[in-house]
Amino acid sequence: MASIGSRHVAPHRASVLGITTVAGIRGAMPVLGIATFFGAWTLATSLKLAPPTFLPSPLAVLHSMVELTQIPYAGSTLQQHLMASLEKFGISFAAAVLLGVPFGLIMGRSNLMKWALSPLFEGFRFVPPIAWVPFAIFWFGTGFLAPTLVIFAGAFAPCVINSYRGAQLIERHLIEASQTLGAGRWRTFTEILLPAALTHIVAGVRVGAGFGWQSLIGAELIVGSTGLGYMIVQAGSNLQPAIVISGMITIGIAGASIDYLMRAIQHGMRRKWAH
Repeated sequence: MASIGSRHVAPHRASVLGITTVAGIRGAMPVLGIATFFGAWTLATSLKLAPPTFLPSPLAVLHSMVELTQIPYAGSTLQQHLMASLEKFGISFAAAVLLGVPFGLIMGRSNLMKWALSPLFEGFRFVPPIAWVPFAIFWFGTGFLAPTLVIFAGAFAPCVINSYRGAQLIERHLIEASQTLGAGRWRTFTEILLPAALTHIVAGVRVGAGFGWQSLIGAELIVGSTGLGYMIVQAGSNLQPAIVISGMITIGIAGASIDYLMRAIQHGMRRKWAH
């Protein structure tokens, strides 16, 4: 009996050990990748493969980032530039979601709206967000609101497309059943259409967040008086590569954090609807 039990326990232990090993390797790989990147960067600067005016060392960049948090550059500290970019992004991204999601759902369930609006939307979504910069300058000048139009243009289309696809995948008998039971259009929209398409909507919002963040930085590189993109432009004009790289690292960390947040929301929605 003991030998039979041991045969069952051994495979179980082996499978647990295998899962633990894979999880450990998966957790270590990002750290290894980052360490390799910074190690190669440090080696390149130590061997002087490029002059410091073109490629500063990681320590120089770290010193620059610490200094930027204490001493204003281009009118603001690093965290103030970051908050300015996040504020512009938040306003425009919220507008893109609030307008894009209902727009996509309505197009997905109404043939009349789809026939009327699809040509306009298809033309709009193929215009690069950065092409809206001249209009942003015309309408808002070069102040705080100028990049908001560009961010909206980048985030709006993914929200519409995924909401449209989510609405089209809803089985028609669910809509008909709700209408048979006396549900009005608003109740059908909020209690049937929106929940059933939610996973697609969240996926589109996540993609829109990424495009919106990229569009914001692109706009700030051209127009704006605050933000990370503006700081990078000023540092480039003054030939200060350590500040440029500091801004790029901050942009990358902020963008990755936004994506991780949206990914967590997306996974949470999937788990909720799976049950």
